[in-house]
Amino acid sequence: MKIADLKEQKLILLECISGSRAYGLHTPKSDTDIKGVFALSKKQFYGLEYIEQVNNESNDEVYYELKRFIDLLTKNNPNILELLATPADCILHKNPLMDFVKPELFLSRLCNQTFAGYAQSQIKKAKGLNKKIVNPVDAERKSVLDFCYIVSGQGSVSLVSWLNANNLKQEDCGLVNISHMKEIYSVFHNEQLTEGYLKGISSGMEANDISLSSVPKGIEPKAVMSFNKDGYSKYCKDYKQYWEWVEKRNDARYENTIEHGKNYDAKNMMHTFRLLNMAEEIAKEKKINVRRNDRDYLLKIRSGEFNYDDLVEIANEKVVLINELYEKSDLPERPNMIKAEELLITLRTKIYKEK
Repeated sequence: MKIADLKEQKLILLECISGSRAYGLHTPKSDTDIKGVFALSKKQFYGLEYIEQVNNESNDEVYYELKRFIDLLTKNNPNILELLATPADCILHKNPLMDFVKPELFLSRLCNQTFAGYAQSQIKKAKGLNKKIVNPVDAERKSVLDFCYIVSGQGSVSLVSWLNANNLKQEDCGLVNISHMKEIYSVFHNEQLTEGYLKGISSGMEANDISLSSVPKGIEPKAVMSFNKDGYSKYCKDYKQYWEWVEKRNDARYENTIEHGKNYDAKNMMHTFRLLNMAEEIAKEKKINVRRNDRDYLLKIRSGEFNYDDLVEIANEKVVLINELYEKSDLPERPNMIKAEELLITLRTKIYKEK
């Protein structure tokens, strides 16, 4: 089923402009997101295949089937609760039956987890992005050799430097384990052998470990080498994660992040504070304020007027406050599932009777 089918069959109960335009936080470049609710026809509902959601390819237009919609409301899903409090100028279509679906039927202390808890996950996400921006990983991948070090006097030098200084190639060298010493090896060179060849220190750029060779007893090693295997494993993981992120990142948002010079995703951080403020308002006022009266403050965050560390500190303090508010709140622990089910049955009955 497609969105066009919902409209052609007149199945849509609610259709709203959502996201930043509903919040009043949009910019000239903002997309127009649409969210809505539909009810399957009686035949489709009683059929074998239940359709819980219909959306377009870009996912900026999403419609939830009535049962799925009520289910998400009982879970206090922020995006779904916001639909019930959409500003009048953002409502494109509303069936009068949707007036029976009121926010106060569903608001509960669960909002602390869904609004503030989600905001905390976004703070962690922002920290991850901040780390990637501040500590970029070079495109040229390091190899095992870059994590090997030669004992020199009371310290060490990198293996690569030692090879260059001695005019040696790693392919002509070989390693032998030193008993009772983890990741410590004796280094030998082909010129020390009367027969056979050494395997090299590593098998190439893609190698995940060093190579070991067989060396006759009695030959004095040219050097002693340490391989930081744990460091190399962590580097490989970081390298993979970083370049996967580069490949998938939203370049427009990334360029905005770099442009304001504060090394955080400003749009993400703006919505983090919006969610925190909404969580606080629900605890205090028992209502959802979609159109933001803190618009100026939130847009300042988006434009990069605050330091990243300061925002994280403010957010963490706000989380503590919100937890205290919900502990004292007389909101129910969770939405009343019996009433939610009764509402769903009533709506479904009325819809099918009308049709």
